[in-house]
Amino acid sequence: MRNSIPFLLAVALTACGQPETPKQADVLTVEELAADPALLKVLRQQCKTDRARLGDVLCNRVAEATRRRFYGDGSTPYTSPKEPPKF
Repeated sequence: MRNSIPFLLAVALTACGQPETPKQADVLTVEELAADPALLKVLRQQCKTDRARLGDVLCNRVAEATRRRFYGDGSTPYTSPKEPPKF
């Protein structure tokens, strides 16, 4: 009986932990975030106000998706204007 008390205590403490659920960062990719501007806008605001709760992984993906939406995929080459601007 005395040997079972520490075992039962360890089992009870283990059961008190938070459930293992996949975080949002594990589910969403940069491409998915870039494809959904409404979700991206909400997550950008949440990363600004509560980065500690969302985590660095998700907020870094949000930043990368925002960058990709702004700059594009980088495959369009720069083309200079035919006439130089007049100052």
